[in-house]
This record gives sequence, structure tokens and C-alpha cells, in this order.
Amino acid sequence: MYDRILLPTDGSEGVDRAAEHAIDAAKRYDAALHVLFVVDDGVINAYPGDEFVHEFEGVERTLEEFGRETVDQIGAEATDAGVEPVVTEVVHGEPHETILEYIDEENIDLIVMGTKERSGEYRQLLGSVTERVARRASDPVTIVKTAVE
Repeated sequence: MYDRILLPTDGSEGVDRAAEHAIDAAKRYDAALHVLFVVDDGVINAYPGDEFVHEFEGVERTLEEFGRETVDQIGAEATDAGVEPVVTEVVHGEPHETILEYIDEENIDLIVMGTKERSGEYRQLLGSVTERVARRASDPVTIVKTAVE
């Protein structure tokens, strides 16, 4: 039913539950698991001007390293669970746009995303990458919720 499953991750607490679901689905359907971390260019571009070049490079490097550690850890968990193949990627861009592009480029069949249950006011102010992807993706999206204290 599914050949390629995508787990976008930001490394936050709620993603571990989504990772469990994605790994389970990949095993169940004998599907490839893609684990994607998007370094948010909006965060990096928040450091304007020449005086921030050094800080910018440090932020970018830190986010890339964190992303690599995150996808590698989930990839290792998937491999240990018998999922094959596992593809891990760290890319730059606007998170929801980049995820949607990746879905199209890699012919993803199922997207598994984590989200945190937050108040309506928070959602109205900031929105959610998961919500944006779910609204715009043409493929099935499984949303795994995690309560926030």
C-alpha cells in the first residue's frame, strides 16, 4: 500500500511518538523510511548584517549538526527495528514548503508528522508546520499528537 514513508522532524519532544508510528508503518508495509530535518532559513536569516556573520555561521552549523544527530538517531532506531532502506536528509528552506517539495520529489506515499496539542490562541498566532503540510499535501498524512504541559 505504501512504498515510501516520510517522517519530517524538528527534533522536538513530540516527534519520538511520531517516529515510533513511522517506523511501525514502514515495517508493516515493507516501505522505505525517509527522515527529513529542515534547517529553517527564516531562523538563520534573523541574523542580518555583517557584524553577525560569525554568529550566523555558528547558528547554521549548530542547526545542521542538531538536524544530522536527530535524523541519524531515528535512522538507527529504524534500522535496528528492521526497516530497510532508511534515507536521512538535512536540508535548508522554509519548513512546510521544503517538506512539500520533498514529498513530490521523492514520490512519498505517506507522511507521518508529530504535533503538540496547544491552545487555540497559540495556533492562531503561529500556526503549525504540521497543519500547513496536512492542508496542502495530496498524500495521506498521519498526525501523531503529544500533549504539552
